[in-house]
Amino acid sequence: MQTLRRIIGIGTIAAATFALAACGSDGDKGSSATSSATSSSAAKASAQPTFGQLPAQPTGAECTADDIVVVGGFGAAPKITIPDTCTAPTQLVVKDLVAGSGPGAVAGQPLTMNYTLITWSDKKKLDSSFDRGKPFQLTLGAGQVIPGWEQGLVGVQAGARRLLIIPPNLGYGAGGNGIKPNETLVFVTDAVTVGK
Repeated sequence: MQTLRRIIGIGTIAAATFALAACGSDGDKGSSATSSATSSSAAKASAQPTFGQLPAQPTGAECTADDIVVVGGFGAAPKITIPDTCTAPTQLVVKDLVAGSGPGAVAGQPLTMNYTLITWSDKKKLDSSFDRGKPFQLTLGAGQVIPGWEQGLVGVQAGARRLLIIPPNLGYGAGGNGIKPNETLVFVTDAVTVGK
């Protein structure tokens, strides 16, 4: 019964609003102002999530390396902030935040890397060799790491701090491997050594 009363009440208010809007003339500035204010209020109301709905996801452009905020220098555990104003990149993004020196890494070379991993969807730290106090060792191009690292660490120099934003197809994909399926990964890596 209460639901029926609410529906009738809403219908009555809507009919009254329509009747008032129809009474105004084309030259009536007050009617025009009321109409645009009502449209504006309706637009604002529709933009707000209602109970039980999730807020809209960002619809802006894809994030770039410059949108990711990394605080801390080489050798220090980085603090990484992913913005809410852009979407996850669909291509591998690579940027040196601190320049290294010496020859760049090529396939077949051993690397010693420190890293911190942040997952895009929840913006939380998932793993960090800095926290463990033990760098990670790998041979570049030997299939020991995800494709995003294999591709993203080519050319890295000793002493470089490099940002890698890795889309799911170059990370753990739909399988997840302990990570949410189709997760975008954000790594800040420090090249402790490159080569022997």
